[in-house]
Amino acid sequence: MKSALIAAAILAAASPAFAQSHDHHAAPAAKPAAAEGVGVVRSVDVKAGKAVIAHEPMPAINWPAMTMSFKVSDKAGLAAVKPGQKVRFTLSGQTVTAIRPY
Repeated sequence: MKSALIAAAILAAASPAFAQSHDHHAAPAAKPAAAEGVGVVRSVDVKAGKAVIAHEPMPAINWPAMTMSFKVSDKAGLAAVKPGQKVRFTLSGQTVTAIRPY
């Protein structure tokens, strides 16, 4: 009998903590709509609208430094940059929406 009362007391004490840790109504952490990056252009394909950029870490979207191929929607900005050039760029998802010399 004593062990049943102890078990019931433990369960009663643990239940509120358990319920609080499983809040299904909490909003997920929102990612920024756009993120800024700085990097060096490795290659440019204006016709295909793509660039390979070795970018610095991007804390706003939790990315480490890496080299990636990006689709670039701003073809005029893309035409203004050259391989080896340091640039500042804006990402929306994984598409570069603006790119300019740094």
